[in-house]
Amino acid sequence: MKHWCLVLMLTGLKLILVGCPGLAQKSKKKVLAAPVPVSDRQFWLAEMDRMVRPVVTSLAADSLRIRMPKVTSNRVDNREHRIQVQYVEVLGRVLSGMAPWLQGEGGPPNEVALRNQYRQWVLKGVSNALDSTRKDYMRFDVGGQQIVDASFIAYAFVRAPWLWEHLSKTDQDRLAGAIRSTRRFKPAFSNWLLFSAMNEAFLCRYGYDWDPMRVDYALQQLEQWYVGDGMYSDGVHYAFDYYNSYVIHPYLAGIVDIIGKKTNAYNGMIAKIRKRNERYAIIQERLINADGSFPPTGRSLVYRGAAFHHLADMAWRKALPADLKPAQVRGALTAVIKKTLESPSTYNNGWLTIGLYGAQPDIADVYNNQGSLYLATAIFLPLGLPDTDPFWADPPAKWSALRVWSGDDFPHDKSADLR
Repeated sequence: MKHWCLVLMLTGLKLILVGCPGLAQKSKKKVLAAPVPVSDRQFWLAEMDRMVRPVVTSLAADSLRIRMPKVTSNRVDNREHRIQVQYVEVLGRVLSGMAPWLQGEGGPPNEVALRNQYRQWVLKGVSNALDSTRKDYMRFDVGGQQIVDASFIAYAFVRAPWLWEHLSKTDQDRLAGAIRSTRRFKPAFSNWLLFSAMNEAFLCRYGYDWDPMRVDYALQQLEQWYVGDGMYSDGVHYAFDYYNSYVIHPYLAGIVDIIGKKTNAYNGMIAKIRKRNERYAIIQERLINADGSFPPTGRSLVYRGAAFHHLADMAWRKALPADLKPAQVRGALTAVIKKTLESPSTYNNGWLTIGLYGAQPDIADVYNNQGSLYLATAIFLPLGLPDTDPFWADPPAKWSALRVWSGDDFPHDKSADLR
C-alpha cells in the first residue's frame, strides 16, 4: 500500500488530504457551501425590512425631514405642497402595510427580535411626529391630501391594536386630535369618501367622538357606485385601474369590521361587500402573470405591489374564497414582489424610486411624491399571519397563470353581478 499517497480523515465535516503534495495543494482551495434555501416568508421579511427601514429609523431618530429625499413627479401640480405633505404620507403608508406584522407574536428568534426592534422604532417615531417640539413634528391640517394620509395612519392603528395600546395617553390623544383636524377638508367625490370614513371608524374603534354620517355617506355612496363583477367605479365614472385594490375593497372591509360591531343597520350591505370582496380577489389573482408582472394600466402605478393590496388583505384576514388556496396566493404575491423590486434602479441610496419596474419617472401622476411610493408596503400584509398558518406552511402551489400557461386543465370563469 506504500504507493498510495492519499490518506482520508473525517474530522467533523472537514475532509483532510495528506501524504501527496499535489493533492494537498488542491485541498487548500476554498469549497463553497451550498446556499441555504430562503423560505418565502424570509424573502418577504427581508424585502419589507429593506423598504421601510430608512423611513422608520429616520423618524425614530427625529431626522426624517433631513434624510428623506424631496422627490416629486415630473408633472407635479404643486411641488412645494407635495413636499410639505410627504411626511404624513410616508408615515401612514409604511405603518399601514407593516401593521399586521407588528401586531403579530412568535416566530423564529431573529424575527421576534426584528419585530421588537421595529415596535420600539415605530413608537418613538410616532411620538416624534406628534410632538410639536420635535424636528419631525407633522401637522395634519396642511391640505386636503391629508384626509388620505391620516386615514392610512388610522388604518394602521386599526390593524395593530398593540401599537395603540403601547402609545402614551398623551400620544393617543394627540393622534386622535390630529386625525380629527382633517375634518376641515372636503373629500373629493370619489374613493376619498372612504378616507374620511376610515378616520371616523378609527375614532369609533378607540372610544372617541365620531361622526356616523361621514361613515354612512361613504358606505351608501359606494353602494351606488357598484358596477358589477366585484368592482366599483371610483366616482361617477368607471376607470380600469387598481383603485378597487389600492383603496376601495380594503377600506370597505376595514370600515365595516368596526361599524358592524356598533350597529346591525348595515348587515345586508356587509354581506354583499364580503361576496364582492371574494369575487374581486379571484380577479386579482388571475391578473398576476407567470413571471409576477401584471397589466400596467391606470393611475398610481408607482405604488408597485400595492396593486394587490386587496388580495394581500384578504389573505391576511383569512377571507379568501374557496377557489383560492392560500399557497397559490402566496406564490402569486411572491412573484409580484420579486418582479416589482428586482430592478437595480428600484432604490436610490436606500429610498424607493418613482416607477413600477425600477426608476421610471415619467410614469408618475401629478400628486406623487417620495412618500406616495410607500403604499407598496401593502403587499406585505400577510406577514401578520404566523409562520404556521397554511399561507406560509403549505407547500408551493401554482397560481392561475402558471396553471393555464403550462397546459394544466383549468376551471372556467364567469362574472358575478352581486348587486
